[in-house]
Parts: sequence; C-alpha cells; structure tokens
Amino acid sequence: MSAPTIDAPTISSAIIGDVEDRVRALCERHARRLPFHGWHHVGFVRDKAVEFAAANGSDVPVVAVAALVHDVNYLVRRNSAAAAGSGLRRRLLADAGVPRPTVDWIDAIVDEAEMRTRHRGISREAQALSDADTLFKALPVTPVVLAHRYLAENNVTLRELADKIVGEQCDVHDEGFYFYSPAAAAQYSRWASANLQLWRCIKESLDDPTVERLLAAVG
Repeated sequence: MSAPTIDAPTISSAIIGDVEDRVRALCERHARRLPFHGWHHVGFVRDKAVEFAAANGSDVPVVAVAALVHDVNYLVRRNSAAAAGSGLRRRLLADAGVPRPTVDWIDAIVDEAEMRTRHRGISREAQALSDADTLFKALPVTPVVLAHRYLAENNVTLRELADKIVGEQCDVHDEGFYFYSPAAAAQYSRWASANLQLWRCIKESLDDPTVERLLAAVG
C-alpha cells in the first residue's frame, strides 16, 4: 500500500532546515556509531532524493525530510529495519514543527521505501527516496571505501553482508525495478549490475576453504 498523502500538508523551508540541523547534530554526536550511515550518507541520499522527486513530480519538501530521517533507526538499534526508528523519527519531526498528518506520511514513506520490502507499486515519494538510497548502495566506490564501515557499524560478518545484499537486492534488480526512475535506471544500472555481480562473487568465494583461511589469517 502506498503512503497516505490525503490532507497531509507540505513543509516549509524553515522546517526542513530545522530537521536538517537536528539530524546533522545527531550524526555528529554519534559519529563513531555511524561510520556508514552518518551524515555523509544522509546528505548524499537527501540531495539525490530531492533530484529524483523534482523529476517524478512528487512532493519535494516531504521527500527531502523523509531522506533526512530515513536511517535514524541505526541510532536506535544496530542492523535494524527502518521501522525500529519510527519513535525517534516521529519525535524529531514533531519537535521541528512538522504537522502530525505529515509526520504520519513521512514515517510511512520511509517504511515503504525500504529495500527489503519495497515493490513496484510504492508511492512516487517513496520511489524518489528509494532510488537515492539504492544509488548509494550501487556506487562503484561503496564496496571499496565504505563496506568495511558497514561491517563495523552493524557488527556483522562479510558473509552476513553478502547474504543480505544478494538476498535483498538481486531479485528486485532482475525483476526490473532496482531503480524506479527511468533516467536513474539508464544512468546507473550498469553500476548496479557490476556491484551485485561483485557481491555474488564474494558470496561464492566465502564457500572456498582456502579463502576462509585467508580471511581468518588477516582478521
């Protein structure tokens, strides 16, 4: 089901700035806990989500704020689903003056856009957020520069991360809605395909006892 939009007012630039200040402060205060999902991630996703929202005709201010709060669940519990951050997300939005109906809308958009549960029929706002977050995952630099940060932040093994990526992302890629935006799909699908092939290969390599011994030796 798509996130509710009826009778949910949009958001002023002052409120967006207030939410940004609050989220940035949280990211900076807890930077050691968020080596992957810190402000560098949030800022990238917000910027790209706004771009995708403007292109697909969705509510740009609402998407901007949804992007700012989409990963606060990692401050609540490691390796958690977006829903785990609902309480914190709602408090942040309410304290910044976001109207209650729009708080409900944004919370629903964040849940709707989550990789592990999203589907073809999500709302345009969720599509814009999803495409931005998915692009961060598909960037060629992410497995090289940032994957080890995800392992540390979420206290998971390389095998667990490979299983998660292959399990959650390959089907939506193969079924043709890895990106919802046609422009994003045209520009970034090659990166996504290469990234998923890399993680498939990583997953396969971890079944090789010699690779297992290598990884144990290097810690």
